[in-house]
Amino acid sequence: MATRNAAIKFSPVVQELRLHLCQSSSASKGARDFIESSYVELKKANPTLPILVRECSGVVPKAWARYGRGEEVSVPLDGLSAEQVGASLAKLNRKA
Repeated sequence: MATRNAAIKFSPVVQELRLHLCQSSSASKGARDFIESSYVELKKANPTLPILVRECSGVVPKAWARYGRGEEVSVPLDGLSAEQVGASLAKLNRKA
């Protein structure tokens, strides 16, 4: 199911997507699993969209989308499964 979510085609209004996660915490496991299983397909669906993966020890997992005029919106990824991470990213697309 994570693969299906990864095929999200983001609106051109979304200028950047950032995923913040910890390399080892259990709270970031779903985000790590999503990246491992779905990043390539997500990037293929959005070849011009910068998709940044930022790892930092102890950080609370979160996804950020940057829109026009510098507006940024985030969704928490804390404790989510890979499938739920994909659904959370889709929410960022709907806010566009």
